[in-house]
Amino acid sequence: MNDWLKFEKKGSIATLTMNRPDIRNPLGEPEDVVNFEEASNLINNDRDIRCVILTGAGKAFSAGGNVKNMQNKSGNFSGSSVALRERYRFGIHKIIKAIWNIDVPVIAAVNGPAIGLGNDVACLADMRISSEKALFGVTFLKIGLIPGDGGAWLLPKIIGMARASELLFTAKLIDPKTAKEWGLISDFYKDEDLMTEANKLALSIVKQPPDALRMSKKLLREGMGVSFDNILEMSANMQALMHLTDDHQEALSAFFEKRDGNFKGK
Repeated sequence: MNDWLKFEKKGSIATLTMNRPDIRNPLGEPEDVVNFEEASNLINNDRDIRCVILTGAGKAFSAGGNVKNMQNKSGNFSGSSVALRERYRFGIHKIIKAIWNIDVPVIAAVNGPAIGLGNDVACLADMRISSEKALFGVTFLKIGLIPGDGGAWLLPKIIGMARASELLFTAKLIDPKTAKEWGLISDFYKDEDLMTEANKLALSIVKQPPDALRMSKKLLREGMGVSFDNILEMSANMQALMHLTDDHQEALSAFFEKRDGNFKGK
């Protein structure tokens, strides 16, 4: 990973910070693909990590794609339509998949505007909280584009089809109060309190048994696209594994002894 994506691990919490504050943390460069794939692999292979916080440096979470390059037809936006398609498939879409495929719960701490691709990236997280200075928008139509990063699938699942349609078709921005009312974020805080609150939420998550935590996320994700019968079958298989773990026995002991569990991922 280079400096465009900062990785920090503190205890069982990993923090990923998109770090190009001077240009509002756009995404899509080849280095971004490498950074997010490396980060995702590192997190998934580190059994000590139980939660991830994703945020942006400076005043923006992410302003999405680089609109100056779009205007100039340079960088990722140069060349033929076939070349552009391939850059989406093997560029931006790889970033999206890397974040989506993180095995542990992800909290998006939206510190400022999350626009276009930036909003889609926030929607990849399992939970979203924001600064009171955040703004949210899927403004693709305003620049003559469609949601090309998976947002057409993600956003309706989070806020419903009608709200998602309103955001997309009007290309308007909404503030944290509206975002909370619509279910896009859980809550919002003063700018200086955001990361403290994100870490509080993360600390409440990392107390859980790590293997059960990862499997629970997997089950929720699979539930978005498979039948109820399939989920029941997956649940039976996963639950059988959990019953035979040391952490399950430790959780039962902690429950009856009225104490916090000491879970080791065994």
